[in-house]
This record gives sequence, C-alpha cells and structure tokens, in this order.
Amino acid sequence: MAERDILDRLEAAIAARSGADPSTSYVASLRRKGLDAILKKVGEEATEAVIAAKGGEREAIVHETADLWFHCLVMLGWHGVPVAEVLAELERREGRSGIEEKDSRPKEGGR
Repeated sequence: MAERDILDRLEAAIAARSGADPSTSYVASLRRKGLDAILKKVGEEATEAVIAAKGGEREAIVHETADLWFHCLVMLGWHGVPVAEVLAELERREGRSGIEEKDSRPKEGGR
C-alpha cells in the first residue's frame, strides 16, 4: 500500500538522520535538544492543525497535518516505537465503535 510505504520511508529517513550532524539535519538538531523539544513541536503542530481545520482551508489542513504526523514520527522514533506498532493498534480498533473501544481500556486512577 502506497500510504504505508511513505510512512515506512519517513520512519527510515528519521532513523537515518537521527545520528547526522545537527547543523545539517533538522531531525538531528531536534533530537539533540531532547524529548521536551520534540514534544513541544508535536504540541505546536497539533495546535496549528486545529487552527487550520477551524479555518477550513483544505491546503492548510493538509500541510499542518503533514507537519503534525512528521513530528509524531520523530517522537515515536525517540521512544523506539515502530510505525508498524501504531498501525497494528489502529487495525485492532478497526470496525469497533469508538465508545466501545474507549470503554474496553483499563481505567486510570480509579476513574
């Protein structure tokens, strides 16, 4: 599947660039700053995606969502979580009601 191929290629590129020279690689420079910097970027990109969606301009929505997904891939790479694991979780949820899926999760802190 072509969609899966791009995720695999991005995952590989991020992994390859992680050890590159931070002066020539955005991924390496972000990783050098640490997890907090990566998470800050994920948060910023999520906010920008929400703002784009609120504005309703298709091109902006696509652009900002791509930025968000990219930074999520950087975050996953930091934690050593392969894209395949996230896709497997999505596949596991496929065809289930979102309410049913959420109710099946272990309750946190007695909630």
